[in-house]
Amino acid sequence: MTSKPINQILALAETLCRERGVRLTEQRKAVLRLLCASDKPVSAYELLDQMRGVVKNPAPPTVYRALDFLLEQGLVHKLESLHAYVGCTHPDHPHASQFLICDDCGKVTEVEDASVAESLKAAGTAIGFRAKRPIVEVLGTCERCTAKRAGRDDVDCIASTVNPSEQET
Repeated sequence: MTSKPINQILALAETLCRERGVRLTEQRKAVLRLLCASDKPVSAYELLDQMRGVVKNPAPPTVYRALDFLLEQGLVHKLESLHAYVGCTHPDHPHASQFLICDDCGKVTEVEDASVAESLKAAGTAIGFRAKRPIVEVLGTCERCTAKRAGRDDVDCIASTVNPSEQET
């Protein structure tokens, strides 16, 4: 899902893990590499199938442990509505993400808008609910698929990150 080169992502992941005093093992790195190489969210069992070509005799618990570690370190996200995982586009800082998921092509765009997370936390607090992870998944149609439906085929479908505070007004 990320637009950064895989080697750059892996190097950043290794640096972050080293700074945090945790190990990015070869199996964890293999799972992260596969997630970042995919242009769509990947389920744990799809990862297991892909791991068969990379690691000798991978087992479901191994993949799930790797995913748990990567989630804990903020290197990947789990899309609950899809029961699938994507690489984080900015793992170098904690954040609450929103995901725009195309129903047609499966493209996922990670959006980082702190005001959305704060609004959800405030709404929860108002009714006595303590939000742990204010994650939002929005299903819809990406620009490329919308253009295809309109008869245009001149828009590239590339997974991306959007930070509203960095957009021009």
